[in-house]
Amino acid sequence: MISTPPWDIQAVLFDLDGTLFDRETAVREVVAGQYAAFSSELAGATREQFVGRVLELDAHGYGDKSEIYPRLVRELGLPEPLAARLHAHFWDAYAAVAPAAAGGRARATLAALRARGRRLGVVTNGRVRVQEAKLRALDLLPYLDVVLISEREQLRKPDPAIFLRAVERLGVRAGQACYVGDHPVKDVLGARDAGLHAVWLRTPHFPAPEIAHTAIDDLSELLALA
Repeated sequence: MISTPPWDIQAVLFDLDGTLFDRETAVREVVAGQYAAFSSELAGATREQFVGRVLELDAHGYGDKSEIYPRLVRELGLPEPLAARLHAHFWDAYAAVAPAAAGGRARATLAALRARGRRLGVVTNGRVRVQEAKLRALDLLPYLDVVLISEREQLRKPDPAIFLRAVERLGVRAGQACYVGDHPVKDVLGARDAGLHAVWLRTPHFPAPEIAHTAIDDLSELLALA
């Protein structure tokens, strides 16, 4: 549940992965599919071993993507070129599962906020091609006034500058905007340091931040704030 602060919210900004997009479900589906596609080349590794280790190295999206598969093939004693094939397969499959990994709940919340006249945007780390593909697949772009992606902006969360750039493009002050995300540092601390109202979307994957202005369990709870 949330507390209801006396905020004058004119704009709501969102993280993408883990907030608007159910990345955990998507990645698990992709990696399970990888095992099915590559099992004959995995030197007898079980499905549980392969999927579990990739998810562990992925670290809920914060693992070094360029090192996950090279490390995995070294650990399994597999041919080095297999790492590049697994890496390419991951990104191709990842974009394809996006529609199944998000429900209409995010769209419903964004639509309700738009109906109230709130300006909306996304601030996300990642590659432009990948993140824009997710937003298109999830049918979220029609609701968004701005989309800031770290690769294009040459800034990464939790740098306050990327949050401030977003509110400037929305035409509001930092204190008139809230930012919603699941990561305690990259989302909550970054937004708070920029002067935005920081809203933590609770997750079991990360420890609770001490610096969130408030916390929610579901995006629909934003309607009590904004």
